[in-house]
Amino acid sequence: MSNPTTAVPVRGERPPTVAAASPGTGRPTRNRAREWATRAPLMPALIFLIVVTQLPFVATLVISLFDWNSFRPDKREFAGLENYKTVASDAALRESILTTVLLTATVVIISVVLGLALALLLDRKFRGRGLVRTMLIAPFLLVPVASALLWKHALYNPEYGLFNGVLNWLGGPQPEWLSDMPLMAVEASLIWQWTPFMMLILLAGLQSRPLDMIEAARLDGAGNWQIFRFLTLPHLRRYLELGTLLGSIYIVQNFDAVFTLTRGGLDTANLPYTIYETFYNAHEYGLASAAGVLVVIGTIIIATFALRVVSSLFREEASRA
Repeated sequence: MSNPTTAVPVRGERPPTVAAASPGTGRPTRNRAREWATRAPLMPALIFLIVVTQLPFVATLVISLFDWNSFRPDKREFAGLENYKTVASDAALRESILTTVLLTATVVIISVVLGLALALLLDRKFRGRGLVRTMLIAPFLLVPVASALLWKHALYNPEYGLFNGVLNWLGGPQPEWLSDMPLMAVEASLIWQWTPFMMLILLAGLQSRPLDMIEAARLDGAGNWQIFRFLTLPHLRRYLELGTLLGSIYIVQNFDAVFTLTRGGLDTANLPYTIYETFYNAHEYGLASAAGVLVVIGTIIIATFALRVVSSLFREEASRA
């Protein structure tokens, strides 16, 4: 006779498993110990991340609630949200926000377009492709300050810079690049630095295209433009979004190019440079911290969209696999 208390597994269902439990409590302990053993090596990295990133942000958030000027340390007092109101009503800060938006949009759009063109070029097979790829990636590997100094002295200098040297050889004018077109000069240096980043992302997207669909389209008589418009661009949509979002996150926070090339003069001061001026020159710690908190909140919003795009890319790749 069969034991009536024994559970018979139904077809399509998993057989019941018995978890090890601590005596007298009925709680599983083996799985919990295994989970902690898996997570334990990550704890030092998590603690380091909290100490390096979260604690300074909490300190900045606290300082932003005080009227604190280092020239008047004895008059420090709690101000609540007054610093945020001052930041929102500051004309110079609003102008720096507009400059930041214009700088970010220009650099990201042009970098994406040039990166797409270079990715399409490197997606083809030709002799020396590896060397060309390495040379095109090199600008992104430079330290940002070194890149800005290179543009300031080797290219923009009106006396011995490369640009004016070429124009002098051609018989053209000799402009003062950083004085006549300061914002464009900053944008050009950032475009040169960030185009390789966009190229790498889009090249990865191009090399993940389903080749069978492209071959089928060619057999059906589709031309190169039709394949690019109806197959390549829809496939690259997620990669374009990812490059745009990641580039926006980093360029919004860019400080090196503005500080090195123009020192924030001639209407080139973006939001990070304005915060630097408020903190180190005006010594208004509360106002600078409030502006920094607003920048962090805006960056978190952009990063949230970037993470969604990344997760959707992973889901698409997993569904194809």
